[in-house]
Amino acid sequence: MKDNGLIIAPDPDNTRLTRVVSGVDHLGQPQEISVVEERPLTIFLNGQEIVTAMTIGDYPEYLALGFLRNQGMLQDGEVVHGVDFDEELETVVVRTDGKTSYEEKLQKKTRTSGCAVGTVFGDMMEGLDRVELPDVQVKTSWLYDLAAQINTMPSLYLQAGAIHGSVLCQGNRPLVYMEDVGRHNAVDKIAGWMQSTNATAENKILYTTGRLTSEMVIKTALMGIPVLASRSGFTAWGVEIARQVGLTLIGRMRGKRFICLNGAERLVWDADLSAVLDDNKKHQRKSAGND
Repeated sequence: MKDNGLIIAPDPDNTRLTRVVSGVDHLGQPQEISVVEERPLTIFLNGQEIVTAMTIGDYPEYLALGFLRNQGMLQDGEVVHGVDFDEELETVVVRTDGKTSYEEKLQKKTRTSGCAVGTVFGDMMEGLDRVELPDVQVKTSWLYDLAAQINTMPSLYLQAGAIHGSVLCQGNRPLVYMEDVGRHNAVDKIAGWMQSTNATAENKILYTTGRLTSEMVIKTALMGIPVLASRSGFTAWGVEIARQVGLTLIGRMRGKRFICLNGAERLVWDADLSAVLDDNKKHQRKSAGND
């Protein structure tokens, strides 16, 4: 457990994750800033290459497991007997007891944009038919507490920007905080951690700094997490899918404001808004990078 109460917290002091780069500012003055590193990571399922993702390079085993789980390539009950990371080759091999149907399926597919993600989106949609999310209540006081804690917590975002964060929470307590250059990578790392530790999902909240897109909603639902919240906005398809699967969807969480576009009947309006700070420079995440 970290000093801030998290099981896994951002590590802005990890020099492997950022690099100092020299430049000039708007006045022509020399400046040095930290920028986030990007590294390729190729994920294999047994002997089949699945995808090469660009990532900051931390928790590669969780990223691989979570990606395969969220893409439906690892089903519930599938026995994983090895996750081998080779730092020099920049590969992770996830090994199961037997050959999965997805290995043969991917060999027959045409890959799009040099990435396997596009080839399996339909399979993720098919997996939604089996999703049954629990009907859980969410206290609005939890939402404000989580936003205040997460938005001011030391992170790569605050240090270097150009990165997304996803946080697994229970009540008003952040548990696992993952960051990556892609918001989907950050979510996949959490999914991988949950699978590795057999963590329960039915009483959790997923908080993300990124947009609430269809894929973010799908991945959250497939993980069995009933609540998804963000400081950013929504896409129409993301809202439609959240309503289809019964996911509580909350966005545009800034200061005292938020918008709930599904699951409002589950909210418990217990927060004292007079005690909630307005969205200002002191209490919002510094605009070092992107939303």
